[in-house]
Amino acid sequence: MGSFSTEESQAKPSSLVIILTLASSISGFMFGYDTGYISSALVMIGTDLSHKYLTSGEKEFITSATSLGALIGAIIAGLSTNIFGRKKVLLLSNIIFVIGTIIQLAAKTVWTMIIGRFVLGLGVGIASLISPLMLSELAPSKYRGRLIVTNCMFITGGQLIAYLINWGLTNVNHGWRVSVGLCMVPPVVQFVLFCFLPDTPRYYIINGRYDRAKEVIRKIHHSPSDAFVNATVDDIIATNSIVPGNTPAQQIWNSIKLIHTNVANFRALILACGLQGIQQFTGFNSLMYFSPTIFETIGFHNPTAVSIIIAATNFVFTGVALLVIDRVGRRRILVLAIPVMVIAMIVCAVAFHYVHIDFGSDIKVVGSGISGWGVVIIIGMVLFVASYAIGIGNSAWTGVELFSDINVRSIGAMYAAGTNWAGSLVIASTFLTMLENITPTGTFAFFGGLCVLSFFFVYFLLPEVSGLELEETTEFLSTGFNVRQASALSKQRKKNSKFVKHIDPEA
Repeated sequence: MGSFSTEESQAKPSSLVIILTLASSISGFMFGYDTGYISSALVMIGTDLSHKYLTSGEKEFITSATSLGALIGAIIAGLSTNIFGRKKVLLLSNIIFVIGTIIQLAAKTVWTMIIGRFVLGLGVGIASLISPLMLSELAPSKYRGRLIVTNCMFITGGQLIAYLINWGLTNVNHGWRVSVGLCMVPPVVQFVLFCFLPDTPRYYIINGRYDRAKEVIRKIHHSPSDAFVNATVDDIIATNSIVPGNTPAQQIWNSIKLIHTNVANFRALILACGLQGIQQFTGFNSLMYFSPTIFETIGFHNPTAVSIIIAATNFVFTGVALLVIDRVGRRRILVLAIPVMVIAMIVCAVAFHYVHIDFGSDIKVVGSGISGWGVVIIIGMVLFVASYAIGIGNSAWTGVELFSDINVRSIGAMYAAGTNWAGSLVIASTFLTMLENITPTGTFAFFGGLCVLSFFFVYFLLPEVSGLELEETTEFLSTGFNVRQASALSKQRKKNSKFVKHIDPEA
């Protein structure tokens, strides 16, 4: 792009971009609400689904069913989004959400609940891929990080609201069904909103609808010049690879081959999947899915209420990330935050060593009341969640911006989201078993070790892309990971942006 378009590309998002951001981020709210309500519901269900209380294995099945569905849903979305469009696939996820919720509401047995959670997971997986994908394609580069993190704000907000609702329903008979039923509200709202909103310019261009793409570009920027609109379209066309194939299936297969054979695409794939793997395998979802169970285990009589502390911490520090991610940068935040995660996990591991737990059919603390070490465990968890939320909890979802090629971005997003949900599936289906077999101390020490490995991955491989155009990221990755070079350009770009704003406050 010429200099005339560089300044325009850094302009603040238009009203349409803000509306699209909020509308697509409803998917994040649904994702977060699902995580929040099931963690408390596992404690509240009691004997509603069988003649006895849920076993650890049944809790793992109910929780992991959504992760399995989400893994499959992410694959479906990645394979179909270029064919049908981001918007249509997102609308499909809304319908699936409602169906999954209805099945859960009608559940009278554990297996019916598992099926409902699986169907809901299909919608979660589709939405988790489409939302950050749309935002990465719509947002000006200067604001791309914080707009993607807006989706994360909706995720953590959904978790917090779910915990608050379940807290209010603690003493209500079958109250968990009320919180499940509320799952239907967000997808209906999102479906209605997107009936009136466009798809992304990049999708229209890949389908040859250039006039429609230009129309949307004019709406997502503030009074852009014709030269800027034409340059934007030309840049997108230039970065699109020509994927051969006479059928959608052939084109999809060729896109999969392209992402593995093109070195820039493959490096982007390693980074995007690596970030998602770090997000899951460092243990955060074990807290979100099972924090009420953990707090019940160590002696708290109202574990759902205590879990609100975890959800509130996650929400607040995601807000902090929203304010600083584009200024500080994705890489720098992770380099600072991951060591704190390591310290927090060590604190939890040590504290659990002094809390004696009986691993019978119902895991419970030996003795009565809350020990001082129980308080230390809460402090350690809060510290971990705070550092997670400000770092990898948000930065992982910006990994989709590493793919500038429209024909591989949806496939790359599919791999990344698939990695996320595969990790979630592993954690959800094994965490309580790990507590029983290698003890809480061993479990949290294991997660701490994974945090250490994550730090080295970020430090040596992840370039800083804050403020860079999608196409510039590909240029760096085509010759290596270029951590220093990308970070230097990102820093220079921020300085130039500040200089322009200083001489022209309206810039």
